Amino acid sequence: MISEELRSIQAPIKELYRNKPEAALITLKAQGKLGENISCKIETGNILKEAGLHKATGGNGMFLCSGDMLLEALAACAGVTLSAVATSMGVEITGGNVKAEGDIDFRGTLGVSKEVPVGFKQIRLKFELDSPATEEQIQKLIELTERYCVVYQTISNPCKISLELESKLDKV
Repeated sequence: MISEELRSIQAPIKELYRNKPEAALITLKAQGKLGENISCKIETGNILKEAGLHKATGGNGMFLCSGDMLLEALAACAGVTLSAVATSMGVEITGGNVKAEGDIDFRGTLGVSKEVPVGFKQIRLKFELDSPATEEQIQKLIELTERYCVVYQTISNPCKISLELESKLDKV
């Protein structure tokens, strides 16, 4: 896709959002079904992914780790955003990789230490790009990717989140 194609596709969408800001507010959804062996089956379009405990917390390695899925979402979103920004800027990217890595101290998750927080301590996002672009263009590309990547921004600037129980528990 070239810059003009992307702009022509996005122009009416942007115009709609300028004229009707409420049209830009979309609710994305994910759904899972609790499964056997401490797992949760996640519907992802036509593919069913099953998440479970990480090996470091007693999992058998047969299921996806939700932490890995978070990093995958970050890498995917950043890669798509970078490609879209490069296309919009007219910067040629001939190849490359996106890597997301995160450090977790599982003592927090397992309740071994109350002093250790649950979750990632640090996440690193790295790009390896093949491009004839100038250093200045690449810097701008990375800056705009950081600014417009939904998953990056959500992790960097956490949104409000709530947890609810929608059904009554079975009384035994």
